[in-house]
Amino acid sequence: MGNRVQTRGKAKYLGGVGTKLTGITRRKFKPNLQRVRVTTREGTNTRMLVCTQCLRSGAVTKRVQAKPFALPVSSE
Repeated sequence: MGNRVQTRGKAKYLGGVGTKLTGITRRKFKPNLQRVRVTTREGTNTRMLVCTQCLRSGAVTKRVQAKPFALPVSSE
């Protein structure tokens, strides 16, 4: 939980009278959840809600998509 502070006015160093508080309301900090296809430990692919922090840290492995086709390599 936290506060959302709303101010109004021009700052003194900018030539104004100063900023005034016009409202304080409570707010919630929510995780940034993304719907991602994930490969589980058993090797199956499932969709789940994962926070972006887990995706960036590597705690969750995203599903590896296979290439649509591959050109044959010639051995000349």
